[in-house]
Amino acid sequence: MAAAGGSRGARKPMHLSPRGGGDRTVFLFDRRREQADQDEKVLSYGKNNYRGFRSAVCQTFGISSDENFVITTTNRKEITEDNFKELVQDGVTLYLLQSVDQTLLSATKERIDFLPHYDTLVKSGMYEYYASEGQNPLPFALAELIDNSLSATARNTDIRSIQIKLLFDDSNGKPAVAVIDNGRGMTSKQLNNWAVYRLSKFTRQGDFESDHSGYVRPLPVPRSLNSDISYFGVGGKQAVFFVGQSARMISKPADSQDVHELVLSKEDFEKKEKNKEAIYCGFIRNRKPSDSTHITNDDERFLHNLILEERDKESFTAVIITGVQPDHMQYLKNYFHLWTRQLAHIYHYYIHGPKGNETNVVTKGVSPFNNIDIEISMFEKGKVPKIINLREIKDDMQTLYINTAADSFEFKALVDGDGIVEGIIRYHPFLYDKETFPDDPCFPRLNDDDDDDDCLIIEKGARGKRPIFECFWNGRLIPYTTVEDFDWCAPPKKRGLAPIECYNRISGTLFTNDKFQVSTNKLTFMDLELKLKDKNTLFTRIFNGQEQRMKIDREFALWLKDCHEKYDKQIKFTVFKGITTRTDLPSKRMQSPWAIYSSIEWDGKTFKTGQLVKTFFSLTYYNLCEPQALYAEMKTVPISKLDRTVSDKAVKKYIEDEMARLPDKLSVTWPEGDELLPNETRLAGTPIGALRIEILNKKGEAMQKLPGTSHGGSKKLLVELKVILHSPAGNKEIISHISQHGGKWPYWFKKMENLQKLGNYTLKLQVVLNESNADTYAGRPLPSKTFKFTIVEGKAEKFSVGLLELPFRVGVPFNIPLELQDEFGHATRLTNDIKPILEASGLTLQYEELTAGANCIIKGVTAKGCVNSCQGKNFNLKVTLPGLKEDTQIFKIRLQPGPPYQLKVKPDSEILKIENGTAFPFQVEVLDESGNITAQPKLIVHCKFLGASNLPVYSVDCSNAGTNILTGPVIHVLNIKKDQMLKARIEIPSCKDVPPVEKMIKLLPSSHVARLQVLSMNGQKAIQIKHQDEINWVAGDIMHNLIFQMYDEGEREIHITPAMAEKIKVNWTPKINREQLMQGLLPDVKVPTSVKDVRYCLISYLDDHVSLESAFTIRPLPDEPKHIKCKLEGSNTLQLGEDLQGEIDVMITDQYGNQVQTVTSACTGYLGVAGPGLDKSNLQITWQVFKGIRFKPCALGSKELCFAWREFSDFLRVNLTAGSPAKLQIMDWPELEKPVAVINGRELLKPLVVQLCDQWGNPSPEPNVKISLTKSSNLKIVPSNHQHRTDDNGRANLGVISIHAPRGEHTLQLRASYNKIALECPVITFNVLPDPDKPIRLNVKYDKNASFPAGGTFPDFLVSVLSEDDNIIRNINPARISMKMWKGQGSGNRMPTDVTFSCSKIKDDKEDGFFYFRDKVIPERVGAYSIQFTFAMDKTNTLSSDQIIVEVVPNDPVRLLPDSLPATPAVSNVRTVASRTLVKDLCLHIMDEYNNHTGADLIGRVIAKIKSPNEDDTEIPQFQGKISSIEFPFDRGSAEINLVLAENSPGRDSTEYILVFEPDLPALKKPLEPYRLSFMFYNDFKKQQQMATLTRERDQLSQSIGVYRNWFDTTNQLVNEMRCQVKEAETREIHLRNELRKHQIELPQTNTYVDSLIKQKVLDQDGVMKQPRRTCTLPNYPKGNQDILGKIAHLAQIEDNEAAKVISWHLASDMDCVVTLTTEAARSIFDETQGRQQVLPLDSIYKKTLPDWNRPLPHLRNGKICFRPVGNPVFARDLLTFPDNVEHCQTVFGMLLGDTIIIDNLDAANHYRKEVVKITHCPTLLTREGDRIRSNGKFGGLQNKAPPMDKLRGMVFGAPVPKLYSAFTGQIDLLQQYRAAVVKLDDVNKDLDLHLRSLNTPEMLKKKQELAEQEKSLMLIEQKLGMTPSDKVSELLLQPAILDMPDTPIPPKRMRKETVKKLYR
Repeated sequence: MAAAGGSRGARKPMHLSPRGGGDRTVFLFDRRREQADQDEKVLSYGKNNYRGFRSAVCQTFGISSDENFVITTTNRKEITEDNFKELVQDGVTLYLLQSVDQTLLSATKERIDFLPHYDTLVKSGMYEYYASEGQNPLPFALAELIDNSLSATARNTDIRSIQIKLLFDDSNGKPAVAVIDNGRGMTSKQLNNWAVYRLSKFTRQGDFESDHSGYVRPLPVPRSLNSDISYFGVGGKQAVFFVGQSARMISKPADSQDVHELVLSKEDFEKKEKNKEAIYCGFIRNRKPSDSTHITNDDERFLHNLILEERDKESFTAVIITGVQPDHMQYLKNYFHLWTRQLAHIYHYYIHGPKGNETNVVTKGVSPFNNIDIEISMFEKGKVPKIINLREIKDDMQTLYINTAADSFEFKALVDGDGIVEGIIRYHPFLYDKETFPDDPCFPRLNDDDDDDDCLIIEKGARGKRPIFECFWNGRLIPYTTVEDFDWCAPPKKRGLAPIECYNRISGTLFTNDKFQVSTNKLTFMDLELKLKDKNTLFTRIFNGQEQRMKIDREFALWLKDCHEKYDKQIKFTVFKGITTRTDLPSKRMQSPWAIYSSIEWDGKTFKTGQLVKTFFSLTYYNLCEPQALYAEMKTVPISKLDRTVSDKAVKKYIEDEMARLPDKLSVTWPEGDELLPNETRLAGTPIGALRIEILNKKGEAMQKLPGTSHGGSKKLLVELKVILHSPAGNKEIISHISQHGGKWPYWFKKMENLQKLGNYTLKLQVVLNESNADTYAGRPLPSKTFKFTIVEGKAEKFSVGLLELPFRVGVPFNIPLELQDEFGHATRLTNDIKPILEASGLTLQYEELTAGANCIIKGVTAKGCVNSCQGKNFNLKVTLPGLKEDTQIFKIRLQPGPPYQLKVKPDSEILKIENGTAFPFQVEVLDESGNITAQPKLIVHCKFLGASNLPVYSVDCSNAGTNILTGPVIHVLNIKKDQMLKARIEIPSCKDVPPVEKMIKLLPSSHVARLQVLSMNGQKAIQIKHQDEINWVAGDIMHNLIFQMYDEGEREIHITPAMAEKIKVNWTPKINREQLMQGLLPDVKVPTSVKDVRYCLISYLDDHVSLESAFTIRPLPDEPKHIKCKLEGSNTLQLGEDLQGEIDVMITDQYGNQVQTVTSACTGYLGVAGPGLDKSNLQITWQVFKGIRFKPCALGSKELCFAWREFSDFLRVNLTAGSPAKLQIMDWPELEKPVAVINGRELLKPLVVQLCDQWGNPSPEPNVKISLTKSSNLKIVPSNHQHRTDDNGRANLGVISIHAPRGEHTLQLRASYNKIALECPVITFNVLPDPDKPIRLNVKYDKNASFPAGGTFPDFLVSVLSEDDNIIRNINPARISMKMWKGQGSGNRMPTDVTFSCSKIKDDKEDGFFYFRDKVIPERVGAYSIQFTFAMDKTNTLSSDQIIVEVVPNDPVRLLPDSLPATPAVSNVRTVASRTLVKDLCLHIMDEYNNHTGADLIGRVIAKIKSPNEDDTEIPQFQGKISSIEFPFDRGSAEINLVLAENSPGRDSTEYILVFEPDLPALKKPLEPYRLSFMFYNDFKKQQQMATLTRERDQLSQSIGVYRNWFDTTNQLVNEMRCQVKEAETREIHLRNELRKHQIELPQTNTYVDSLIKQKVLDQDGVMKQPRRTCTLPNYPKGNQDILGKIAHLAQIEDNEAAKVISWHLASDMDCVVTLTTEAARSIFDETQGRQQVLPLDSIYKKTLPDWNRPLPHLRNGKICFRPVGNPVFARDLLTFPDNVEHCQTVFGMLLGDTIIIDNLDAANHYRKEVVKITHCPTLLTREGDRIRSNGKFGGLQNKAPPMDKLRGMVFGAPVPKLYSAFTGQIDLLQQYRAAVVKLDDVNKDLDLHLRSLNTPEMLKKKQELAEQEKSLMLIEQKLGMTPSDKVSELLLQPAILDMPDTPIPPKRMRKETVKKLYR
């Protein structure tokens, strides 16, 4: 009957199928009281009465039968006898409450089951494939299947065959589409994977066997053609259900004998749903190849042939789609060429290779892609099959782009490291009369309107509105993503290197790898353009296959310019003439440059320059782009307007007739003489006679005006006379006259007599028009006549002296140029023989000749005379030319001395005497030929001496004055013993014409010292010591009796004078007796004491003439034995227990330590050694050598050894060190036998230092000994370096390590070896304790029994962070806790857009350490959602809670709706049932307000009735059976409706009626509104059929209008949101601008200025920080523990320098003290420093005696001033600022300083204390001058006077950061915020403007127009139907559908995002 269970764990999910008559299981929660059991109880009950059930509940929970309680559902519906059967179903969850409205005292949980609807799969393609830009998406769905085939055949080594078969032959079954490939096939498990929706290749792990056998990213290949394009696990399913309604997958892997077959169909899904079966389960048929026995349906007869083809295939996969949509089938049939062309475009590069289909290439290279064979065939009944290979298609867009391009520009972009984009831009030139840019059927080119004839034709862009780049992903086209351009290839705003139209002649292609995301349907890229246009993206050009780093914009512009110049052509222009400017164009930009050609070729005709042509304007004849011969105007016409049919003969005849009437020439006569002949030469002033002129035409007729034609009119002719002078500066009009015809007399000009200027002249007679004075008519010059003549100069009448060439020198010829002139001042020449006369006072003048002609020059003028100075002298020179009117000219000249002519040398005697070693001076003068001293540049006089070798050469410069002293080095001849004759030759090398002067010189021997001699006196005998002799002498002795002698050049001994004695030096003594030197005695020499020291003795003499020296060497010899010496050969260090490595040598020495060689080995017996601890067991003694020195175990260090020989002894020290390493010891860890306590994850209190020791425990300094750590497996140490080496002291510092391990004891073993021998090593035991501050998990509390209705509110979530010791961590910033939610289950399948909630405000009743998430909205769509809470531990690491899976259930029922709106029925009352059927299989469901199915637990009925819109209408149709209403059962939230009208049912013809479906659900308190469906009733069958068509049209229009309205509503909502964003951005910008104004910063709204201002502020801030500032140089204590605050000197800062000095001195004894929070930390420091560091723990301070920081100064009591203080008193503590730990620092300095007061000086302090003590106790007073008055009144003395700042040795408080730095920091922060606000405002304004402009685009206006037209059409159709306007559109809006608007300017992707967002509203 009833069985109750207690608390239970998780139960299995309920089955969907209902139970039979057996027991039902109910889950119960007792929530009557808080102390009740929190868990649920399970009750199994089999009866159907409420009383028995209530009794079973009471029994289960121990409730007495008389106790009042209620049993309710989770929706708070009370269980009663009436509704027991309805509400108490199997698996239901119930509550036990005191009342229905009781508050739920604790949370419960309700189990539900759910599965996604099969529409998720079968309708996925409907929403993924949408049209765009006029393209049908069906080819893109087929491309998804080709993608799978390409991936499957990627490993094929031979042909990769892919076949698409369109089986539209009705005789073989219903239409089908088959995609077959010869790829690797799929196993049954892989086929199962294929059926799993959204199982991508990257998530096929675990239980899923990958159909790619483990995904490995392919290697990079050109254009990313790696066939890796089957990606997401959705494309194949979407494609097959988009094309049809059923898919049959047939596959055979290569290594299998079986064929695997799987069928997915919409019909099967619907059947399973109807039968309440599991939808997502099925069967895979495994069969042998070619076995089609299971195909029994005639609709699939074609499968027999397909399966039969399996026999010869090793592996394959076939996708057969049936139930093909009719519109898809029609499209595939009717547009076969179009969609195959699109497929060829999509897979162009897979088919043709990386270079594409180059049809114009003669020979193609072998490509690895030639084996891809994609064949499409279509079979129709009665028609020849259409078969095409995509390789054969030649008109796909990529082929057209490639083969119409003249050149290409390749580039590459690198994005985010491994994102690679290859790109190519192609240029399509303009050729002759059209653009070669290929047309795209998706972008039809608009027809250009005819331009106005008079307007300049500008071609429209070749590309039109199409973007430049198509985008390929892994070599496959992504059709709906294009890139308009990049900055470097977009048309420039200013004129660039190439014309702007060239930018519209480029097309481009981008090839990306799989690092760029694409949508699952492969229609769009997600973020390609955004990443490519990022500023960090680097573009490089690919040239000849090599990547080049260069400016891409410059390279592209040059390439485009080159393409334009090379390839653009329209008409064939020949013989380029040049560039011109067309001033007839109004636009200056278009006036130049224009090219000039001599001819063009067009349509087989050649038009040349000057050729006459006829245009289409009229019969008028025009010259091509030149003035016409007959008409007075010039007009430029387009080449297209030329008449290419007119003959040249007709043109020529008309022109000849007109030309004969025009003026042709002039007739000129000279009635009065003085005729001007052509090219005549005249003298200046000669007159020209009068002229008579007549105008004649070609017929010789005189004329005065133009012929009166209709073209030119009758115009009078005038004759203009001009005389033009042709000068180098240009032509100048001298005379200009115009003459009219007098009627009776001809044209006449008078005589001209004023022509005087020299030059070439032209007299021009020109016919001009009367009104305009124009000399041309109709582009042709009028007749003219010219006379060219020349006017030359007259006879010479005067002259002047020209420019003379300076300087003038005596005897040097010069020229005098003369300038002759006629009477008009014109330069002329001499014609007579004239002899000039030259005169000058004091000079003799001569000349050679006078040249006559164009240049008159008196040549060869010479002047001679005395000038007395090198600078020269002025003279007046008179020139006379007899015979001229003005014959004399006088001018000044300055005459300078002439060139050198002779040398004059003094003294004048022929023989000169000088002493050897002296120099001789000569006085030299350089004279010209007149005897003047002369000078010139580089005038060097040389003197060479002859007669001996190595004689000097004298030289002197006389360039300045012409005279100088000639001297030089001394003349010195070696070894001269007697007089010697020399010759001196004096000459000027640069002046060969000046004769040299020679002098004889007698050289006498020198009387100066020439030789030095040293001697040693041995008794009366003198022994000469030669230079560099070596003398042996006893060490330490003195060498006496040394003498010296000196001789001159003549070997004469020289007597030593005091002056000479001063110049004698010796090197062995600094003191010399000058008296003895004068006697020839040298100082005694001290012999060195060491035989190794050699004394070098040097005697030197140095004067002005000679340097002499004599040297000898003294070598010491040993003396008698006096001492013993010991020497250690090698190191003096030996290890304990080992022998000394080196030998000890013993030497016998004299008194100076020189070894005595006379002692022999016979003296060995007298040698001995002794020392403390010396071990003589191995001692070996040989002569002068000791071996085997070693010591017994003793104290280490320096050891002294005593060595003795006879009465002599010596001592030697050796260093005794530790022995070889034998063990390892840990330093400073005294109690290692006990476990060391350490907190998990924390560092040890001190570093781990180990020391090598010998066997006796002495530290062994052995370096590079490897030490390793061995630990247990669950122990982790950081750093993880487990191997170390010892340093030079044998010590290894393992550092301060941190321990990570579970709680408990763990061991750490140290290991080391030396010389391959393991050392004795210690073991450390750690007692690991949990870290109370380390977060390890999040604890989440919430009502687990709460339900989650869609759109409701989540229960409160209470989150806390737990540490390792399972305690709650407090003082956590709430901003670091967040709540994330996404749809679905599992950690790896999150949706791309997570929803994140922040922590709610903490209420007053909050618990410390808990964080609340309240009032969070539940998503509106039902299903499973995952919730996870995260805690941000730092910037990179987060801690996440366990995922909470919640099931969102439907909300309360609101409406009754069908799955999809049915079409409006049109029925009649005829016999045919189909014509009478109102609805068939209409399924009505109960929906909540968010369109979720609900009411699955409701049972009732749906009553169908027919009503008329007109209430007075009584003729109502009836249902079958002549009844007016029908009831349908309503169970599990839905009712299935089938309604048929009765035959011959009443009703008015062509009348609209309404089907009303009224739900009758007793369990609902609030009734639901009925569902209404309009239908049309007809009595006539034919009319019914016609109206049925109209009804379908009406339904389609209603649906389309609903989609449009939804679209426009979404667009308007987006505009409103954008405007709100703009308003918020403007408010933010204004607020920040006002804040900046408060800081006196005015800004324009430009980011450039803001950036520069920020940069300047940062520089100013850095400048402030770099200013010198007082700092504390006392080293701070390392803060290895959080309880250590630091030294007192570093805890505070003082701004005032004087106050800082005196306070630092006052606290000098405490400045070095380390402050800690705890006594334990203080004790640890004390132990570490062995008591040397003073410490201060804050937990040991008695805080009640600390001063109040807000207490007033002593002179202020009860708010009143007791006296007026002087000296600005202030508490010392108020001058302190604390960078950190303010509260703790106040405690420290409150204790140290107390109420100490700072005041200005000592006088003010004494006054203040004197007054304070009258009222209260006075604290210590410190003055800013450095004095101190103690609290007891004592002052004075050094102990109360602060020293200068530098005497404090850096123990001074530092200065705080300047206030200006903080001000700059605030300003920089505000500026950065303002810049970001301006950028955001600009961005949102641009977005809004762009969107508003998009709303006014032609596409959007077209949509609005289409909506209006559809609404109008709907109204007309409803009028035809006789229906009232319905709410069909409004009903459509209620349906949950995804919009499909392909041609709208707003991307559908954005709409999808908005739809996703609705899940979380």
